[in-house]
Amino acid sequence: MDHTDFERLLAADGPFATVYLDARSDAPGAAEKLAVEWRNVRRDLEAAGADAATLEAIDAVVDSGDHGGGETLALVAGHGHVLLLERLPEPPQRSRGRWDQLPWLLPLLEVRQSTLPHVVVLADREGADVVGFTGGDAALERSVDGDTEHIHKGAPGGWSQRRFQERAENTWQDNARDVAELIERAAGLLDARLVVVAGDVRAVQLLREALPAPLAERTVVLDSGSRAANGSIDAIADDVVKQVATVVAEETVETLRRFRAGLGTDLAAEGPARTLEFLRRAVVDTLLVHDDPDDERTAWFGPEAVHVGLDRETVAAMGVDEPREAKLTEVAARAALGTSATVRVVPGAGGPDAGLGVILRHAGTTPDRPV
Repeated sequence: MDHTDFERLLAADGPFATVYLDARSDAPGAAEKLAVEWRNVRRDLEAAGADAATLEAIDAVVDSGDHGGGETLALVAGHGHVLLLERLPEPPQRSRGRWDQLPWLLPLLEVRQSTLPHVVVLADREGADVVGFTGGDAALERSVDGDTEHIHKGAPGGWSQRRFQERAENTWQDNARDVAELIERAAGLLDARLVVVAGDVRAVQLLREALPAPLAERTVVLDSGSRAANGSIDAIADDVVKQVATVVAEETVETLRRFRAGLGTDLAAEGPARTLEFLRRAVVDTLLVHDDPDDERTAWFGPEAVHVGLDRETVAAMGVDEPREAKLTEVAARAALGTSATVRVVPGAGGPDAGLGVILRHAGTTPDRPV
């Protein structure tokens, strides 16, 4: 997953104001409600030491009313400028703000891991409409309209009936192969982890048979949906969202399984001290972190991603003249992103001890076994 925008943000100097505002627009007085939500959060940020210029930059965004779609307005600002602005699909539990030396990115990371790239297909016997999504936005739209000659099976009777039906079936198969090739290209382009197919039963069956085995394994067929004039991808949106959520949950479960298996084999560790130790060594494949908005624990960091420690002295010993302090989980996430590790936001229940753990790239990299 591309987090280039986060990496640029984390390379900037803090402090930062991070804001998650309930911005639901489906109720009367939505603009006034958003203004009240921001006013309350603004008061807290100001009390925490946020500067006037940064707060005024957020004022301008909230007052503009131009926020796009979504239920949560997420902003990161600093030094008088809004540095990141996104709309998230679900509302927050409550509006919150944080003033800290690092931006509060874990909620955004969790949203990104839940909006995996996927391809949606509405198929009939003439072809299909194929739409690829990266996150919540359509990134690719294509259609295939194959040869429609003999597209409808008939019942002409006599000796010609079987030949007529075979010709129709062959045409459907040719169209299915064309659609399968398009889906394969789209899935490769987007690195799609899921393909959702709906439409004519026979066309879908032929399409699944035409897909390469690795892609067919990532394909789910819906019972509803049609390529007809009154059918559309919007009509199956809820079903697609459920399928995406299922894959995300399965990936989280698999990550936790790998983590638990690794704890007994030198391939995983848990707890803040050991997590930061391995991040300092840049040997982490996956950081597992639980994001608790009320978690007040802190850690220290320096200019490089590997400059991390639970205390100031640890980071200073790495040659950092002025270590800085920020929320522990964000320090860990910054180090992971800066060393090409994956960050997986996980539930507190069933997750690593104290909400932090790592899966390592190689066995034998424990602190008493130097890399």
